[in-house]
Amino acid sequence: MFLAPWASADSFTFSVVPQQNAIKTAQVWAPVMDYLAQVTGHDFKLRTAKDIPAFQDGLAEGIYDFAYMNPYHYTTYSESAGYLPLVHRAGNGIRGVVVIKKGSPIRSLMDLDGRVLGFPAPAAFAATLINRAEIKAAGATVTSKYTSSHDSVYRAVAVGLLDAGGGIGRTLKAADPKVRDQLEILHTTQEYTPHAVAVLPSVDASLRRQVQQALMDMQDPALLDRLKISGWQAAVDSDWDDVRALNLQAIQ
Repeated sequence: MFLAPWASADSFTFSVVPQQNAIKTAQVWAPVMDYLAQVTGHDFKLRTAKDIPAFQDGLAEGIYDFAYMNPYHYTTYSESAGYLPLVHRAGNGIRGVVVIKKGSPIRSLMDLDGRVLGFPAPAAFAATLINRAEIKAAGATVTSKYTSSHDSVYRAVAVGLLDAGGGIGRTLKAADPKVRDQLEILHTTQEYTPHAVAVLPSVDASLRRQVQQALMDMQDPALLDRLKISGWQAAVDSDWDDVRALNLQAIQ
């Protein structure tokens, strides 16, 4: 890892909600850690979690200096652990998708009634909470099976172990083409403010601003393509008021 001559020995942890397996998460985000190190002169250590519940435990305990977290996590842990928003993805918000195997007889949300669906984790925002809410609103009752990641949902649906599954457009786009090509989207949810990159208030304010600006200035196509985004924009706490209005604690 390159460090500028003025770099300090300070090291900061950066965790990412495990929508994909740890190897893929590292492949995508390790270059971002290098980029932040080059720009700020500080060391950033990517800290992965085995699954979303373990990631949530880390947020609750405040063990990650910086974290990329879903909208529900942000509204929860900004309050309980004090996380502050830096950026979120520029452009469109986040939408959940319900995927089925190509050729499935399921053609509507009501056709899911009585079936077994896969979801990444109980508190996955769009992939689980929003999808489940919209399925329920359509009048269907389903049995939920939780897997370790979005990728594992897609694989299980593709091989027929699950009738359908919840994910989001970004992770579906990033899935193994051999898996993705066996799936089709049954339903796309309403749109909400996307994932946050947030920071603990204990991190020095000047570094918080550096990291925020570095992410906003990120223009390397290789980095952005790995993340499957067009860029980052500055965020404020009120950006997630649309998520707070859903009262997701009640939905859970």
